[in-house]
Amino acid sequence: MKNAIVFGATSGIGKAITEFLVKDGYNVAVTGRRLALLETLKSAHPNQILIKQNDIQEVDEVEKVFNEIVSELKTIDLIIQSSGVAFINPKFEWNKEQQSINTNVLGVTKLYTLAYNLFKKQQFGHLVGITSIASIRGNRSAPVYFASKAYQKAYLESLYIKTKTIKTKKVFITEIRLGFVDTDMAFGDGIFWLVPLEKATKQIYSAVKQKKRVAYISKRWRLIAWALKIVPAWLLKKAT
Repeated sequence: MKNAIVFGATSGIGKAITEFLVKDGYNVAVTGRRLALLETLKSAHPNQILIKQNDIQEVDEVEKVFNEIVSELKTIDLIIQSSGVAFINPKFEWNKEQQSINTNVLGVTKLYTLAYNLFKKQQFGHLVGITSIASIRGNRSAPVYFASKAYQKAYLESLYIKTKTIKTKKVFITEIRLGFVDTDMAFGDGIFWLVPLEKATKQIYSAVKQKKRVAYISKRWRLIAWALKIVPAWLLKKAT
């Protein structure tokens, strides 16, 4: 039986992916801040779920929890990083910027390095990072969120390049670039191309099983990504 870890599994995409993994026969260690939600998930699958309460903003605790999971499961085949925060912050309130940096940059980087080092030691494993279409350009209303996703994108690509040094060629890095998905992190009404959670999760899990290097969710967001890459900054300044 294979073993997986899902960081940020209390709700939304992380929880939905956990359900797919359980159906596929994985043992799954799940983490998150809200213990009651983790316990509910475990109660539905008591023989396949291991729960660890964890706030990824607490960087030192990430390593402690990670090591506890590895100690209990012995080997890890798949790690999915789904934790994240997003604030619309046009007034540049520092507490919101700081939370985003602590979660989306510091905490995520800690997890990525732990995952890579484990997989290098094992000589196998698959790391999946959930990023965003926001990684491609800047934005006036949520600058730190967009910047943090760009950071994650570059970091995952760097890890992918770094796998060249692993002789077995059995360590894989996947980046999932989300468009708008119908979760608690989707703000406002009438959101452009809002994808139902079930559809998004099916596409994510398909990309994971295929070990894709990069996948856009939903697939049509690849068109938006292409446009964003070529549009000049002055036009973005007028439009956003």
